[in-house]
Amino acid sequence: MTNTSRRGARNLATKILCCTPMPGYLRDSLAAEFDCHDYHFPSGALTIPKAALASIRGMAMTGEAQISAALLDQLPALEIISVFGAGYDGVPMEYCQARGIRVAHTPGLMTDDAADLVTALVLMTGRNLLRADAFARSGDWAKGSFPLSSTITGKRAGIFGLGRIGMAIAHRLVALGMQISYCARSPRPDLPWRFFPDLEELARDSDFLVMSCPGGAATRGIVGPRILQALGPEGILINAARGSVVDEAALIAALKGGTIRAAGLDVFACEPSIPPDLAALGNTVLLPHIASATRETREAMAALCRANLHNWFSGVAPVVLVPNAG
Repeated sequence: MTNTSRRGARNLATKILCCTPMPGYLRDSLAAEFDCHDYHFPSGALTIPKAALASIRGMAMTGEAQISAALLDQLPALEIISVFGAGYDGVPMEYCQARGIRVAHTPGLMTDDAADLVTALVLMTGRNLLRADAFARSGDWAKGSFPLSSTITGKRAGIFGLGRIGMAIAHRLVALGMQISYCARSPRPDLPWRFFPDLEELARDSDFLVMSCPGGAATRGIVGPRILQALGPEGILINAARGSVVDEAALIAALKGGTIRAAGLDVFACEPSIPPDLAALGNTVLLPHIASATRETREAMAALCRANLHNWFSGVAPVVLVPNAG
């Protein structure tokens, strides 16, 4: 079980492990309060002697980092992991629960930025705005008009996952005049939108299928050939949730073969790598995982990531724990 007898000790003497790469402003903020050492998660390289791992009491990581039970086995004094992000797919949760290691995160801070970006992806894919930009820059406008796109008003947006971000997306798309439906664990009688109990049914009834669900085993590859076929040749997939929820090979085949019309993506299965076949397609809008990438939001996330550690070791305020993690 977690060793809590030393909570309240002076934080500057508290050793924590930073899973890199992580933003410099986050690493610097943590180093101002804690004795920080680095673990480069893609390579497994450590900046602390293995013998000293026994004194590590905290860990900080981004939502994209992956840590293993084998690494945590080397950290017998570990009490808490603080995730810089709302998602915690890279944390072995069952292992942490069994050992009593707390897992904290930074939820709720990126809701508006993420919803704004999804709205932008809807507009960019639906109105072919990237192609229009390239057309205007290339001089092709002098040769003739840009091909017509489709209106957004009146189109059907199906949202898979209606948490904080899903709700914020829905309200923005309503403002664009779109018809909203959703799939969630259970219907919401207080909402005026149509509920579908099944993702395939939602996709079949949607012009835009918007993924707004958590990652993890339950949703891994949930958007595959069957869902893409249901979305249909005029359908557009929008994903700014987790790259793991989409079967990228199936998506590439669907985009190439006309099974669906287009896709707008901010997340990918093996970031920062994007499959070359996906990057080469003209009916996609691809962004480098920037849903929360505003100065205001990232600074707030960094402050909460640090505060979760500070509060735990100081014992002065509750930390923001992930559901069922404490």
